[in-house]
Amino acid sequence: MSQPLPDVGPPVPGGDPTDPSTAGPEVEDGAEPVADADADTDADTNAAVDPSLPSFRLAYVPGATPGKWASVWRERLPDVRLDLVQLESDAVLPALRAGEADAAIGRLPVDKEVFAAIPLYEETPVVCFSRDHLLAALDEEETVSVADIAGDPVWVPADDVLFAAHPVPGVVPVDPDGNPLDRVPTTADAVATVAANVGVAVLPMSLARLHRRKDVVHRRLVDGPTAPVGLIWPHDRTTDLVEELVGIVRGRTVNSSRGQGRPTAQQAEDPAAAAGRSARAGVKKPVKGGSGGAAGRSGAGRGGAKAGGRGGVQRAGGGLQRGKGARPASKGKKKGKGK
Repeated sequence: MSQPLPDVGPPVPGGDPTDPSTAGPEVEDGAEPVADADADTDADTNAAVDPSLPSFRLAYVPGATPGKWASVWRERLPDVRLDLVQLESDAVLPALRAGEADAAIGRLPVDKEVFAAIPLYEETPVVCFSRDHLLAALDEEETVSVADIAGDPVWVPADDVLFAAHPVPGVVPVDPDGNPLDRVPTTADAVATVAANVGVAVLPMSLARLHRRKDVVHRRLVDGPTAPVGLIWPHDRTTDLVEELVGIVRGRTVNSSRGQGRPTAQQAEDPAAAAGRSARAGVKKPVKGGSGGAAGRSGAGRGGAKAGGRGGVQRAGGGLQRGKGARPASKGKKKGKGK
């Protein structure tokens, strides 16, 4: 039996990115930041599935949470192994181009000429700083604005996913001689740096939780850029399995016309029995005023047959009458020339 995958960031479209139930584990002061919990369980989870089954490879970036969608996949498509592969944000698109992954939960935007993408959610930005920072006096529910960190050095990691198209708030960190410093290599390095109370870092909520430390706190940034996340795949490899995954992340049921999962009891019903049930339903719900409806074939049709008409269409007074069982012409009127 496959083991459930823990969630670290927003689990589903419309999910609350500030929900503390998805927070990652804390580490001791000064310790290395904890790795993604999903990544730690991928090998065990994938190994629990028959390796001889056909597979579908779903990549995901740090902070993303494929666990709940993976559970639905395994219930709906037990004969297709789902392999989860964590990749750094800048490695996702090359992996998709090379066919090393079939789809990915990754950062947006992407080149729309090459990739299809379905937006899933946008992550809230937060400001991370030392517990000794002045902003640490704020309550957990209080927020921070760009103006509040205007005089702080802001450490931007090389793997940043927020500021590619937005100005970085605060000031650029400098060395003792006033020379600008290079970006720190990783998000984990940025969090470790601000722990020494030498500035702040602005990160998506999920990454702040992923690299959580007891000596670093964060508060929501109300006017910072968000970090959109989406389901991504190459246009030229839109397979049935990709469509199935699209249906899962969009919340479609197995009864959806695009679904490829197991048929339900209704879908598996004998076709003749289904047709009989549909016919009975048609008699119970006649269409008023239409000769082609159930009423025309049943009551109206029989009334027409007795008067010499056909299927609810009867000649009377030289004309055609349609609708509720046409009545025969009265004896006091002449028959039309149509007879």
